[in-house]
Amino acid sequence: MTNHALHLKKQLYRGGYELLHNPTLNKGTAFTEKERNELGLRGLLPPHIHTQQEQVMRTLKNFDAKSSSLSQYIYLMGVKSRNETLFYRVVMDNIEKMMPIIYTPTIGEVCLQYGEIFRSPQGLFITAKDKGQIENILRNWPHKHVRVIVVTDGERILGLGDLGANGMGIPVGKLSLYTACAGIHPTACLPVTIDTGTENEALRNSTFYVGTRTKRVRGKAYDALLEEFLSAVKKVFPDILIQLEDFATNNAFGLLNRYRNEYCLFNDDIQGTASVAVAGIYSALKITKQSLSQQKFMFMGMGEAGLGIGRLLTSAMIEQGIPAHEAEKAFYYFDSKGLVVKSRQDLNDNKRQFAQDAAPQTDLLSAIKAIKPTALIGVCGQSKAFTKAIVEEMSRNNKNPIIFALSNPSSKAECTANEAYTWSKGQAIFASGSPFAPVTINGKTFTPGQGNNAYIFPGIGLGVLVCAAKTIPDEMFLAAAKTLAKEVTEEDLKQGRIYPPLTKIRTISVKIAQAVAEVAYKNKLATKPKPKNLLNTIKKSMYEPDYKNLV
Repeated sequence: MTNHALHLKKQLYRGGYELLHNPTLNKGTAFTEKERNELGLRGLLPPHIHTQQEQVMRTLKNFDAKSSSLSQYIYLMGVKSRNETLFYRVVMDNIEKMMPIIYTPTIGEVCLQYGEIFRSPQGLFITAKDKGQIENILRNWPHKHVRVIVVTDGERILGLGDLGANGMGIPVGKLSLYTACAGIHPTACLPVTIDTGTENEALRNSTFYVGTRTKRVRGKAYDALLEEFLSAVKKVFPDILIQLEDFATNNAFGLLNRYRNEYCLFNDDIQGTASVAVAGIYSALKITKQSLSQQKFMFMGMGEAGLGIGRLLTSAMIEQGIPAHEAEKAFYYFDSKGLVVKSRQDLNDNKRQFAQDAAPQTDLLSAIKAIKPTALIGVCGQSKAFTKAIVEEMSRNNKNPIIFALSNPSSKAECTANEAYTWSKGQAIFASGSPFAPVTINGKTFTPGQGNNAYIFPGIGLGVLVCAAKTIPDEMFLAAAKTLAKEVTEEDLKQGRIYPPLTKIRTISVKIAQAVAEVAYKNKLATKPKPKNLLNTIKKSMYEPDYKNLV
């Protein structure tokens, strides 16, 4: 039995009946005869002893019998609440099948209906009324060795907008992927929702809404609440990694800029999305046979994701020897008021950085005709923003236009894979935020790449925890992008796929973790001594959902 398992047994075990209701230690019908006798389980379970693999088979049979992705999600969360080890065994062994259910695109529907489908809390809810008590609330969590927190305030959930406390589905889903994709132990993960109210009137008036039924707390009161939260987290869980998730743009950048050098903290919507998108660009250039310096990028949307991608791509270009002032000329943005140009008087500091000397354009097609970009990146959350005329124009200007429709969930994608490939007559190099099925054009089948942040953030987290990095600089995300791109094979590229299969994600996470840790050691950010065999240390640290690791 591992030291971690011994600790859990002492901390959580209170007898046979309680054991069966403890998801961290429960094995269900897989408890052996000896265990049933020693742990007070005799008579509390049916007599037949199943193997874990038989339990997996039963779980999959019930999963497949569900009529919708939402009902499949509810069923899986039920398994997780009863037997965490079984849940992660099922997910890890069937990652391509399970990821769309436990995360995008299904998680969007989960958040929309969170109050209606609520069964039991899976994380901590902190409200504005809890000011001055946040440390005590954190200490209510049963697991005392938390290493990763994913926190949201629910104001900008995917492309769905302000869902308030219903946004808890996002931290729960992200942390499931930390475990499934990178082997972070589930008891080391804590989902948190900072509930400061919601501007969503329909939610506030809903019988089933689980959150605070007020408009959002803003300004100094909001800032003070977040400051107390971060300070309390650091006190209660000193070795913590904090991932900010689905905050509104101003708060997302504000919190990141203010605290990134004070805490081990990052924003996945800004930095994780940027890293996975840059990896996709690296892969796409293997198909176009062009260099990064030859690219001209047009972004539809100028929020967290769009600005994050532009900034990391700028760093990538500078790294390749392109002067910063030249690199920034490669980026054009189109927001709700048109092309972002220097003559506009309504630009904030974030937008002003990428404003270009160009003629104003009020529709995207006209902007594309004028600019002639090589890549079109959608991060606006507007379904059908990339029309047939736009894709055709991109294809006229480029042999292989790069078209990324990255908004989540699938219903918010700027165009579908089928539309991109059909309208471009198979020329497009396509990626999306949520999965799309393969598309066949003129006898050739294209497998669209999914620019899923799950390729990035679990490996980042694993690398940061292994070396106990003090902070998380952008260099780590660039290193992760390069590592991910290297995992794309020639066979993948022949199929039009610019990301590797999800079945390789644990292997990829290990390699990203190694690259991230190397950056930490190089920049003297690591607080643990560098092991003689870093790769082996990373692998040994990873959780494996096997009953032999329990009581």
